[in-house]
Amino acid sequence: MPVSRSIIIADPNTIMLQALSDLFERDPRFSLVATSKTAEGFLESCLRVPVDIGIVDWGIPQLGILRDRPNAPRIIVFASDGDPDVPRRAMAAGAAAFCTRDAPEQQLLEIALSVSTGRMVFPYMDVRSLKRDPRETLTEREKAMLAALARGRTNTELAAELNISINTVKFHLRNLYDKLNLKNRSQAIAFYYASDK
Repeated sequence: MPVSRSIIIADPNTIMLQALSDLFERDPRFSLVATSKTAEGFLESCLRVPVDIGIVDWGIPQLGILRDRPNAPRIIVFASDGDPDVPRRAMAAGAAAFCTRDAPEQQLLEIALSVSTGRMVFPYMDVRSLKRDPRETLTEREKAMLAALARGRTNTELAAELNISINTVKFHLRNLYDKLNLKNRSQAIAFYYASDK
């Protein structure tokens, strides 16, 4: 009897989470271990129960947290292809594969099988950019904001220091978090101190 591959699925959309669960539960080659709608639930499940594969919406994981752990699941990012840079960013963050939500169900199943054997599956991309420092994508204003965040500045203090409105501060912070694949201020501060300035 063939070995089934264990899977954890994470997606914030309840309908998508149920559809993916049903897909993998119907296929005897896979064993669904857990599902989650949040990054915290996904990470907790991965740390509690060793699994072969994690299938996640791009917005869910902080892949770097799992990347260096022994027996970490191989991650498939399952997301819309609206942003052509997501596959590259997913690969740079440590994912093993990218599959668009528009792909046929069978394609996702085949990608999961390939990933379980150690393969990486991504659409064609110029991988030379993977070694690029993500800070290079930041504007001068975003670099200044990152440094100010590391000094403990609040949004109000950032607005005053940079002579911009609070809404503009929030806009720049969202862009900064997105470019660096971060979720919040504390991750941005950790990123700042963990990288060579």
